[in-house]
Amino acid sequence: MNKLAYLIFFIALFFIACNKDEPTTLDNGIPTIKAESSYAVLVDENITFAEGLGYNNMSTSPIEVPVLMDIYSPDNNINNRPVFMFIHGGGFTGGTKTKPEIVEMANYYASRGWVYVSIDYRTTEELSEIEGMSPEEVVNFYNGIAPQEWIEHALEVIENPIQLQQSIAMYTAQRDAKAALRWIVANSDIYKINTDFITVGGASAGAITTIALGISDLEDFRDEITITEDPTLSTTNLNETYDVRSMVYFWGSNIKLDVYEAVYGLNRYDSNDPELFMAHGNEFDPVTPYEEAIELQEIYDSLGIHSELVTLDGYGHGAWNAQVDGKGLFELSFDFLVERQNLMVE
Repeated sequence: MNKLAYLIFFIALFFIACNKDEPTTLDNGIPTIKAESSYAVLVDENITFAEGLGYNNMSTSPIEVPVLMDIYSPDNNINNRPVFMFIHGGGFTGGTKTKPEIVEMANYYASRGWVYVSIDYRTTEELSEIEGMSPEEVVNFYNGIAPQEWIEHALEVIENPIQLQQSIAMYTAQRDAKAALRWIVANSDIYKINTDFITVGGASAGAITTIALGISDLEDFRDEITITEDPTLSTTNLNETYDVRSMVYFWGSNIKLDVYEAVYGLNRYDSNDPELFMAHGNEFDPVTPYEEAIELQEIYDSLGIHSELVTLDGYGHGAWNAQVDGKGLFELSFDFLVERQNLMVE
């Protein structure tokens, strides 16, 4: 083949490559995403990312409970993708990773280049009935599911069994959310995820879990229970680490960190915490009052960390359809992540 033929051959290859979504890895390592919906979305459903202990209606001792996630990824060949893990709400008594608004949000982000992961976690549905049990029986019943000191603290401050179960579920939800994030890191090559660009978000109980995930230390909600007490810990990629870059919070609170501090005497806020986007309605909300967002913003201001609070004026809890200056929650959070993570936008 002469030089002219070689030249024509390589020019043809160049134009073929330019017409494809070639792997995008910039010299600075920053992912490139799309401003508009640009990709078909691939969905991997019901992936077991870990197991945890729990109960069903038939069991009298703890059984292994699989914990599942759905992964939405863009149909392209790009090998440098940011990831957004989202945690559903439900008051720690229920909820689902397939809530329609979450599925819509997943498609919004994945069609623009993110890997979006929606997770389930153990709730009171996996904790069985404890009506009529003595405090000692409750501690034994939940041994290996939550730490003894967590259970004993709950027994001291909570009077009815439903709230007690919610307190236990707050712990199991956190343990599972951390396990999910470790699974994502462990499998980042499969989904072409850049683990320097991790976002965690959630709504209501999911936002509460998000705040505790981003701010607590890696070992928190992990090492309080031993593998002897809970053998399922071995399924949770214990050797993996992560660094959350941004948090997205819809109508949540920092109550779980307050409980953690009350139980262990440890305040986990510091100047290295992830940046924070909050959207919270200012109408009366007995579940997660607007004042919780104000408190978090004040904590962040005191630490010199960037945060943004978007007040959903006239909205209460669960304001998925809220608009601010013509933008919905997906676009508002998108703009925050693009700006604060310095993502490249096409």
